[in-house]
Amino acid sequence: MATSLLVSVNNALFYSFSLLLLLPLASARAPRWPNPPIKPEIPHRPTWKPQGLSPALLSRLPNDTWDSHMHNIDPARYPLAADAAYTPSGHSLWDAVSFENSVSMKNIVVVQPSIYGNDNTALLDALRGLGPDRSRGVVVFDSESIDNTTLTEWHELGVRGVRLNLASTDAEPDPEAFARTLRDYAAIIKPFGWTLQVYMSMDMMPTLAPTFRDLDVKVCFDHFAQPTMPNTTQSAGPFDPYTINGFADFIELLKEGRTWVKFSAPYRVDLTADQLDVMAREILAVRNDRVVYATDWPHTRFEGLDIRPFEARCLEWAEDAKCVDKVFSTNAHQLWDISR
Repeated sequence: MATSLLVSVNNALFYSFSLLLLLPLASARAPRWPNPPIKPEIPHRPTWKPQGLSPALLSRLPNDTWDSHMHNIDPARYPLAADAAYTPSGHSLWDAVSFENSVSMKNIVVVQPSIYGNDNTALLDALRGLGPDRSRGVVVFDSESIDNTTLTEWHELGVRGVRLNLASTDAEPDPEAFARTLRDYAAIIKPFGWTLQVYMSMDMMPTLAPTFRDLDVKVCFDHFAQPTMPNTTQSAGPFDPYTINGFADFIELLKEGRTWVKFSAPYRVDLTADQLDVMAREILAVRNDRVVYATDWPHTRFEGLDIRPFEARCLEWAEDAKCVDKVFSTNAHQLWDISR
């Protein structure tokens, strides 16, 4: 126990000192690349080279940008769960902040990945290093064993949500069982005002929409709410997103105001680029105050891809809908309980 605590404290101190120099000021418009003031305890070789956004793109983003979905994955410091479905490359929090700086994201939401199971140590250490003014966290926990003392401690660190992840497992979901799970977790987080973050196929939306409607907590769907290619063959003409199974139910939830969605990870979505374009524009036309941008860094299972073209595309959608500040900044304030 003492050794584990010492490692956790050392990690938090390392992150705190290094990130003080690396995190950009809110007014900074260009990425900076200082040398690390402290050598990491474990050697690390980045698998990507930060490129940065063009000055023209930077000038179109708001100052207080938020990346509403990224992961702190560092197997060298934090061992993966025994049943982890995959083994990603190592990426320290130093790498994460360097990346965020390169795409002009000033603040981040650290989301617990499936490969760490219920062990939120890496996420919590990241929050300690980043601080509550620049970060929020979305954890994973066992609803039957969690206690209010732990939740309160996490809340003080900046945790503002719990994630329920069906999409990253091979198990066939049981809608009725998942509805019960949703209600259980909603009851636990409601006193804290947290968000219930859900990663599931949009195909389940028709069955689960009534449950989501009755939860009385904020709900946020990962990655465009995970739509799948329509089964029906559409006649010639523009793509109709309402042919996607569950999309109409999802839109109704958005209209009611307690549901958010992340524009993130297009590579995890079973739609063509043109179809996703139509769907994204329809979502923004319905409720552009319920959309948040996210990088999904480090793009697990798709590592090495360049997210900048997607960020530019999201910016174009938001500009056309006249909601850039909302998508890249102020919507996140409401979703993640941020006061500015």
